[in-house]
Amino acid sequence: MNRVPPLRLVPLLALSIWFATVGCQPSTGPNPDALKIGAYSVVREVFHDGLLPAFKAKWKAETGREAVFEEAYNASGAQARQIASGFDADLAVLSHSGDMDLLARAGKVKSDWNAGEHKGILTNSLVVIGHRQGNPKSIHDWSDLARPGLGVLYPDPKTSGGARWNINAIYGAALLDARDKNREAPDLAAVRELLAGVQANVVNMDQSGRQSMANFFERKTGDAVVTYENELLLRAREGDPVPYVVPPSTLLIESPVAVVDDSVAKHGNGELVAAFVAFLYSDEGQAIFADYGFRPVGKDADPASAARPAPARLFTAADLGGWAKLEEELYSTNGLWTAIAADRVRNRGN
Repeated sequence: MNRVPPLRLVPLLALSIWFATVGCQPSTGPNPDALKIGAYSVVREVFHDGLLPAFKAKWKAETGREAVFEEAYNASGAQARQIASGFDADLAVLSHSGDMDLLARAGKVKSDWNAGEHKGILTNSLVVIGHRQGNPKSIHDWSDLARPGLGVLYPDPKTSGGARWNINAIYGAALLDARDKNREAPDLAAVRELLAGVQANVVNMDQSGRQSMANFFERKTGDAVVTYENELLLRAREGDPVPYVVPPSTLLIESPVAVVDDSVAKHGNGELVAAFVAFLYSDEGQAIFADYGFRPVGKDADPASAARPAPARLFTAADLGGWAKLEEELYSTNGLWTAIAADRVRNRGN
C-alpha cells in the first residue's frame, strides 16, 4: 500500500480531503464491506496508516472478505456541519462533544451517543504549548503566552474544535485558579485579563489546528503554538522532535465517536461498522492510538503514555460545566471570547 504523506507536507484545503484505499473502486450499490469515515483532521495519520490497515487484516482473517474504507478529513466543526447537511458518513469521529451534539440535534446520531462505558469518548490527549528549540522565550505556563511581544498561534474557534479545546484550557486554568482563591466570588476580571492577553498575541488564526502547526513549524511563524499533545508527538514519530511544555493546569482532551445511523441503514453495513467500533476500543486499537501520541481511554496504565509529563492539575470540560455551558459563556454572541476577539478587531482599526 502506498503511504499517504503526512498532512503537513501537502496543501490544506477547506473542503474535505478524500482518500480511497489502493485498488478500491467506487461501489455502484450498497456494499456491506464498505465504510465511510467523516473525521476531524488530527486523526488522519492514526486512521489511515495505523488503524485501517490493522483492522482490514483482522476483518479479512475473520470473514475472508475485503473491507473498503472511504476517508474524509476536515476541521471538526466543518466536518460536523457537512455530516449534518447530508454527507453520508457511517462513522463520525470529531474533536469534541459539542460538535457531536450538533449531529444529535440534527438527528444524525442517537441523542444518547455518550452513553456506555466510555461515554462515547474514543481518544484522550492534553492541551499543551509547543515552543522553539531551547525554549528561548522561557514559556512554562499559560500566563507566559500573555507577555507583550510574544507571538502565539492557535486556530479559529469558529471552525476548529482544536481551537475550542485550546481556549477552554486557558480559560479553565484561570477560572479554577480564581475559584481556588475565592470560591464564593472568583475574580473573573483576572480570567478575562489572561484570555485577552493571550488573544492579543495571537498572530494568525487558521481554519484548523493542522494549519496552525504548519504555520508554526514550516513557516516559522510565532514563538509558541497551543495544540494537542498528540500532534507534537506525531511529528516526533516522523523524525521531527518538537519541544513542548505541559502547563501546570491544563485540560484533558476527550474526543468522541458515534455511528451515523441513517447512513448505516442505507449502506447495509451494520456488521462492519459495529466490528470496527469495537476494534477502535480494543486493546489493539487503543495501543495504535498510543503509538501515534494519543493517551488511551479505558486503560489504567500504558507504556507509551505513562512516562509522559503530567500536569499538577488535569481538569475536564465537565469540571467547567460541560460543553453547552462553555459554548454559551465563551463563544455565543455575548460570550467572553467573542467579546475579546471583537475588542481586538476594533482596537486594530483605531
